[in-house]
Amino acid sequence: MPLHHQSEESSQLDITNVTLRRGPHTVFDQLTLHLNEPRIGLIGDNGAGKSSLFRMICGLDIPQSGTVTVRGLDTREVSSKRPGMVGMMFQNPDDQIIFPTVEEELALSLSPTGVSRKEALTQARAFLQTRGLSHWSARTIASLSQGQRQHVCWLALLVASPALMLLDEPFASLDLPGQARLHRDIAQASQQVIVSTHLLEHVNTFERVIWLDQGRVRGDGPGSDICAAYRADVLARATEPTPPEL
Repeated sequence: MPLHHQSEESSQLDITNVTLRRGPHTVFDQLTLHLNEPRIGLIGDNGAGKSSLFRMICGLDIPQSGTVTVRGLDTREVSSKRPGMVGMMFQNPDDQIIFPTVEEELALSLSPTGVSRKEALTQARAFLQTRGLSHWSARTIASLSQGQRQHVCWLALLVASPALMLLDEPFASLDLPGQARLHRDIAQASQQVIVSTHLLEHVNTFERVIWLDQGRVRGDGPGSDICAAYRADVLARATEPTPPEL
């Protein structure tokens, strides 16, 4: 499948000749992607490298070779020079949430702006009010369902308003109304958003979708084309005979 080409000069996010290893396992080998589209989908089987790609963009994983830059700044320098420029929503909200109440968790997201804790809490409450969720302000995280916790993670990302949002399986714990709300929010966001998901309908209309297969780009192009190709590949593999056990 032809790859989607993008000139490096015009890209907001550049991954250039990156090799990432974990112990003896090579996650990426000379991976290059130039990402400028406002909405990008990331699809592929479990273990394809989607979460690893996000961790690398956030600077949580450092490649052995190559470069990863956001708005021209190396990801190893983003946290110190441009804190809050990149935000990530993890698959499991319990890996992300730190504070015991909703308003405190949202206030934490505002810390890179340099506002005081008191002002951050005020802004968090005001933001929740704009979303019709004032009653959530003082709620404890422990009282929320898994889907509601995932929604809190999204709200924390929205209130922080980073230039680049990375959403790792954001629809996984949401019911259908929750998925619809998040889908709408993603469409309306002014920031660049990259969504990793197994629910292809949420990225099918994206201008660009990247299909990762064992750390390599298997497909890259319009969402409808790439999602259809991946779906056909999965169906073909599902009909293959199961090899006998030894």
